[in-house]
Amino acid sequence: MVTIGPGEGLQVELQSSVEAQFGRQIRAVITETLEGLGVTDAHVQAIDKGALDCTIRARVTAAAVRATGKDVWKD
Repeated sequence: MVTIGPGEGLQVELQSSVEAQFGRQIRAVITETLEGLGVTDAHVQAIDKGALDCTIRARVTAAAVRATGKDVWKD
């Protein structure tokens, strides 16, 4: 689950059952996805149970669309 709210800079709060092994990668995927969407200031709360990178990207994108109102799927 990913929720996004206002913040200064990108702050990622992660709870994951695989944080010891993949926490750095999960944070990188979240940050890269948001930067790719033009989001530079946000507080992100992510709860993960071992999702693949593509799933994390999709969840972050959906949360960003809901938080900003910007539809990234339209041309």
